[in-house]
Amino acid sequence: MENIFNNSFAILIAYILVISFYLLVIPLLLFYWMNNRWNVMGKFERLGIYGLVFLFFPGLILFSPFLNLRLKGSSKG
Repeated sequence: MENIFNNSFAILIAYILVISFYLLVIPLLLFYWMNNRWNVMGKFERLGIYGLVFLFFPGLILFSPFLNLRLKGSSKG
């Protein structure tokens, strides 16, 4: 069992998993949640989302050029 914890490859895999969740998985879930619930959120849900946005800001910045959260207005122009 000691060999597993002293193995640098296992530590590298753990770092990659943590970083991928922090920069990729959770920010994408936050974008999805915000896109679906933005207009119907309660004040405590919005406060929680703002806290998560603050916490996962680097990952959200990575995806911000590719995702659009603007409302879809009427096509009348």
